Amino acid sequence: MDNRLKVLNKSPFQKVTVFASVLALLSGCSYKNFMEQEVKAESNKTKVTNENVKQKEGEDFPKPNIVYIVLDDSGFSDLGSYGSEIQTPNLDWLAENGLRYNNSHVTPVCSPTRAALLTGRNPHDIGMSTVANFDMGPEYPNKRGRIYPEAGTIAEVLKEEGYNSYTLGKWHLAPSHQLTPAGPYENWPLGKGFDRFYGILEDSSDQYKPELVQDNSFIDVPEKENYHFSEDIVDKANQYVTDHASVNPEKPFFLNLAFGAQHQPVQVPEEYIKKYDGVYDEGWDKIREQRFKKQKELGIIPEDAVLTPLNPGVKPWDQLTEVEKETFTLFQETYAGFLTHTDEQIGRFINHLRSVEELDNTMIVFLSDNGASAMGKATGSINHTMAYNDMPETLDYVAENIDNFGTDKAKVEFPAGWAQVSNTPFKLYKSTMYEAGIRTPLIVYYPKAIKDKGAIRNQYVHVSDITPTVYDLAGIQLPEEIKGVKQIPLQGESFADTFVKADAPDKKTQYYENNGQRAIYHDGWKAIARHTKGQEYENDVWELYHLAKDPTETNNLAAKELKKLKELQKLWDKEAKKYDVLPMTDIMGDGFLVVPSDSNRNRNTFTFYPGMSLLPEGATPFIINRSYSITVPISREAGGEGVLVALGNYESGYTLYIKDDKLVYEYNIGTKDYRIESDAPVGQSTIRYEFNPTDLHKGIGNLYINGNKTGEVTIDQTHKFKVSFEGLDIGRDTHYPVSTVYQNKGTFEFTGEIEKVIYELK
Repeated sequence: MDNRLKVLNKSPFQKVTVFASVLALLSGCSYKNFMEQEVKAESNKTKVTNENVKQKEGEDFPKPNIVYIVLDDSGFSDLGSYGSEIQTPNLDWLAENGLRYNNSHVTPVCSPTRAALLTGRNPHDIGMSTVANFDMGPEYPNKRGRIYPEAGTIAEVLKEEGYNSYTLGKWHLAPSHQLTPAGPYENWPLGKGFDRFYGILEDSSDQYKPELVQDNSFIDVPEKENYHFSEDIVDKANQYVTDHASVNPEKPFFLNLAFGAQHQPVQVPEEYIKKYDGVYDEGWDKIREQRFKKQKELGIIPEDAVLTPLNPGVKPWDQLTEVEKETFTLFQETYAGFLTHTDEQIGRFINHLRSVEELDNTMIVFLSDNGASAMGKATGSINHTMAYNDMPETLDYVAENIDNFGTDKAKVEFPAGWAQVSNTPFKLYKSTMYEAGIRTPLIVYYPKAIKDKGAIRNQYVHVSDITPTVYDLAGIQLPEEIKGVKQIPLQGESFADTFVKADAPDKKTQYYENNGQRAIYHDGWKAIARHTKGQEYENDVWELYHLAKDPTETNNLAAKELKKLKELQKLWDKEAKKYDVLPMTDIMGDGFLVVPSDSNRNRNTFTFYPGMSLLPEGATPFIINRSYSITVPISREAGGEGVLVALGNYESGYTLYIKDDKLVYEYNIGTKDYRIESDAPVGQSTIRYEFNPTDLHKGIGNLYINGNKTGEVTIDQTHKFKVSFEGLDIGRDTHYPVSTVYQNKGTFEFTGEIEKVIYELK
């Protein structure tokens, strides 16, 4: 199997063309001159040279530093340079001094995009066809929530080329059940070739109290006034760059900076929200029209592009009540402030590269991992876990918390109406195969190779093409083996030609699939299969769009162009077989319910000891819709108090604690607390909580002391998919408290002794 890059598999003349184009720019020579050099190089079989750029025998051109900057859930139109009113001066500076791509595509959810970005392959072929939370087991090799060793990451490849590699922020490329303080670590960043890691391993995190990991260790959140995760990872990135430039200036580096922004929870200091006071009073219809107009003025979309109608379920702004308008306006002000804050952190990083004299030799690639999310539904959401559990949040519930927007007391996600604005001019959202889900900004900054500053490129580009482009420009050939594992070929295609040629050829074909939704792009055409969960795939309804003439997918040509549709359907089948797309599943939130047979979570008994580090929720005993018990042998003197077991935080979770000589169990569903209380025992005793389901998402909880029942509670609503986004603590409650009863007690560590905590599941 040939493991070379596709660009390096081109003819000698084609290879010379790519590199000569870049060298011509470096030397300042014209396109005509370097074309003449190409012909001479082909005829004489010599290296490309010119009067201004000479290469001594055995001397290499310096390899560039590489930086990837990735936003989360940010739509096509959110940046000022892509049509937005949101203040993003630093990203706009990158655009003004680099290239903007207006036809760049990703996958519709985050983990597959990140896997494709870091490997240069299609996500199904390497085990990451959907989010890493969903490890479907050996029966679904394309849904294992990890990157297979056969697909080495850019960090692993660059390590062999003398690079140091760092990644900061969101990872989300390891199965949730493997994210334990004791590993296994092979799918963590250091196991995938990075020298340093600082950030979060899961899909999302609180911005003020993230579940932080440094390298292979969970760590406490720094005790810093006004702490914010985005600021923290940039502080650390700047430190990594400073250390590198000071100690190893002769070595290049690769740095992956993956923000939690703009993913829910949207949290940002009030001063950034205030910047947008009054900006969104006109509502989403007007703002969307303004962005659409600006996009045409900028040349981001064609002059004849059509603005899609409001998405189903989104009301026209003038039909909303005053309470809805006030609440929804603040949602968007918070989102905009969050993005401006993120842009400010990116600016700090760029300025730091400049201050240590690394910016001019650094290639920066900026993108978003998918389109904006409609997780907030019609009313918007303030409860992260309720949104993921598909549980309704009423307007009254949301509006009552309006003063908490942006703070640590709310996990904000804007309403679907604003998500559509973010995805202007397209229809629908993240998780769909329409352009709104898969078309996002792409900015490439590299002053040594890009002279057409501020230009827009129209070529069709896929996220899997980015790393092959880096290898191309750096003259790096993919190794045949990494750590003794034979490598599969790169599947992305270098678009380095576009750096110097506005009319360079673009990608011809790209398949898409996520949770049963399918699409195929080929040569300006796109077919989409609309799938309804539970139905046979052969019953899917196909749509056909000529994107070259209809970029916003407003004219479905399936009935008129049946021959073209069948051609694309056959092509999808071919690509699906080629890249291991099959078997498909149409899982959505129920992917959280799958515990694979080869998982360390697939046990019926768990024993935890006091002093254990926080255990992320995805690795904890799986209790949803199961009978289970929690047994805690303790020793306590009169007056002793504290948490015995706690999972979650104020928005959802459960906790078992002693306070004011009362033993209390609480189960917090988000909008309701279920509670059992009894007198707390003194001396040696065994506490036991049991839960038995009575129906789907319902059951009865019982509390026992030394085998004697002391209370019960009927729980008429348990979580559907996920209990919380905060993990399990033994003997304390770190981060945010589950119960408001002890919210002013810090971690509320138990003052007695806990022998162990035993979970038994049936």
